[in-house]
Amino acid sequence: MSTLALTMWIATLVIVVVVIVPVAVSLLSRALRNANAIEGYLSDMLEAGVKIVGHTEAVPALDDTLATAGAMIPVATVIEEKTGVVADLLAKRAEEDVS
Repeated sequence: MSTLALTMWIATLVIVVVVIVPVAVSLLSRALRNANAIEGYLSDMLEAGVKIVGHTEAVPALDDTLATAGAMIPVATVIEEKTGVVADLLAKRAEEDVS
């Protein structure tokens, strides 16, 4: 191997060791730090999602509540009519007692 070729190999290796390897290590370290930050954010998102699911578990039960409320309308109407009759009766008795 000639001296020129040997010098070129040594210069190339020095450039790789001094410039390229530290830059690559720096970029990989930065990527790893960002990946860990993303993992932390995903953990927070999962925790929030679980809490949201816990708070919205009762939403399907609202359909049952609405169905029950709809079925109670005729009963409520009858109760209102009967209490109106009782109120009228008590009002008439009160008028009779005053007279």
